[in-house]
Amino acid sequence: MAASGIASGDTDGRIFIGKGEQPAWLALNLANRHGLVTGATGTGKTVSLQVMAEGFARAGVPVFAADIKGDLSGVAEVGEAKDFILKRTKEIGLDFQPDQFTTVFWDVFGEQGHPVRATVSEMGPLLLSRMLDLNDVQEGVLNVAFRVADDMGLPLMDMKDLRAMLDAIAPIAQKVAENGDVNADIRQAAQALGNVTKQTVGTIQRQLLVLENQGGEKFFGEPALLLKDFIRTDSQGRGVVNILVADKLMNNPRLYATFLLWMLSELFEELPEVGDPDKPKLVFFFDEAHLLFNDAPKPLMDKIEQVVRLIRSKGVGVYFITQNPIDVPDRVLAQLGNRVQHALRAFTPRDQKAVAAAADTFRPNPKLDTAKVITELGKGEALVSFLEGNGTPAMVERVLVRPPAARIGPITPEERKAIIAASPVKGRYDTAVDSESAYEKLRARIDGKSGDADAEPGGGGLFGQLGSLVSTVFGTNTPRGKLTTGQVVARNVARTVATTVVGGLAAQLGKKVGGSLGGSVGRSIVRGTLGGMLRR
Repeated sequence: MAASGIASGDTDGRIFIGKGEQPAWLALNLANRHGLVTGATGTGKTVSLQVMAEGFARAGVPVFAADIKGDLSGVAEVGEAKDFILKRTKEIGLDFQPDQFTTVFWDVFGEQGHPVRATVSEMGPLLLSRMLDLNDVQEGVLNVAFRVADDMGLPLMDMKDLRAMLDAIAPIAQKVAENGDVNADIRQAAQALGNVTKQTVGTIQRQLLVLENQGGEKFFGEPALLLKDFIRTDSQGRGVVNILVADKLMNNPRLYATFLLWMLSELFEELPEVGDPDKPKLVFFFDEAHLLFNDAPKPLMDKIEQVVRLIRSKGVGVYFITQNPIDVPDRVLAQLGNRVQHALRAFTPRDQKAVAAAADTFRPNPKLDTAKVITELGKGEALVSFLEGNGTPAMVERVLVRPPAARIGPITPEERKAIIAASPVKGRYDTAVDSESAYEKLRARIDGKSGDADAEPGGGGLFGQLGSLVSTVFGTNTPRGKLTTGQVVARNVARTVATTVVGGLAAQLGKKVGGSLGGSVGRSIVRGTLGGMLRR
């Protein structure tokens, strides 16, 4: 295509990325097949990311991108016709047209953008275990807490809700497991729940404290992020560029990686199937992508692969940015069809091996020695291979990447404040809400806000007391006695969970269990939680 064909930049259905012997175009109808931008530090990855983000926004595709160093924020301000920019545009036959894009800033800590929150329930036990770096036993205990809370109708919104559930299940689980006056099947189930030990719960609680100290308590809560708030276009029909301010978030790489994986998972769960649209509904840029895969256990890797493989049918393109393709596992790398490779250095045998591996990921070009060229690329140069035709990769080409139309580099704090003040979601997430959830509901039942009682349950051992205890679950009976407030809280929270968990055993216990058991709730928990544990 002649230079005049790219003078105005992007055309319908394509994004102009750069030019070598031929122009390099990223086809919008294949952009949901995902992509990869790699290269050593300082070789131009962030500029390539900005060029792609601008192209998607111009085409009406919303963008979500993590900004590690703050350099991507310049997309919100008009670019400047500096000498090096004009030189590059002349070389590739492009007329430089300064531009800026509607931008919304997000920040988990709520300091440089709108707060981003998720509830504990939305995060789920698998991702939360990853965030807390729990082992298999501790993850199992966390699953029990989630299941009991779910079946009891106790929403887990924030950290104190999860703490309340963890504090509740350990002591009563031990009591159930230690009671031997039951048949073999019931004893086996009780012992399974009895594996929720105080020591394991204590370890999880300490990990939660570490997460809180790193700012995790600001992330968990309400109002939770609505995905529709960053899948939107502006008044001109352009896609909104959503930037996650991640400089401080990077102090906890595991929180950063898990948070972005949660966002992908939520997109996968909420968006409808659209097949292969003419252009993506959203493009997601994941900077420092290697953090997602470091020390990831197999269940998590399976989830990552599943989301990446299937989310394209929801119209979402995922683009990973990292230093080398070997940072990404092969089964995920195989899903990434659009590639941009900046320079790599080969000073050591390990570096040389990495360069060779990077070269092998491209469709060969007889005119290029790909491995050699990777080490020779200058700043702003890249090897590219985009999908074409029926979705096959084009031969790798060496190109000069076009300069962004918006500002290159970070904006000022004053400019950021002005953008946030004019944001379309201003006021929607800025104030945290502490709604009635697991912690408050348990405390309400314990403190007798829904009823009261003046005596301890009768004898007959733990199972003989269930009839009296069940009323605690429904908030109709909360013995107070002469205990201190702290002892009352510990005792009655334990009873609440005991009644629910053991309630499902009523049909097999016969006369050993007295009173009304609220059976459906208890049976559901025992079949789901204990039954699932025993089938493993």
